[in-house]
Amino acid sequence: MAEANPMLSLDALTFASGRAALEQGLAAIAAGETVFDLGGVKAADSTGVAVMLAWQRRALAAGQRLSFIHVPANVHSLARLYGVDGLLPGS
Repeated sequence: MAEANPMLSLDALTFASGRAALEQGLAAIAAGETVFDLGGVKAADSTGVAVMLAWQRRALAAGQRLSFIHVPANVHSLARLYGVDGLLPGS
């Protein structure tokens, strides 16, 4: 398994930060990252779930599958609510 990418500059996965987070994650995927450590994320909303799904979709298109660790509890809850928790391994 690849070493976790701490995504250090991500402190939020919200509507306000979604585009920047998406781009940062896509760049990490292009660089070969497959484990995203979201431990630095202190604020998240449904945008976070959408961004994580977009990252997973891009990784799958590249023949990879992402894992997420230290996902904020509210993102876990939202993913379950939306029925997509199975699409976000480790979430």
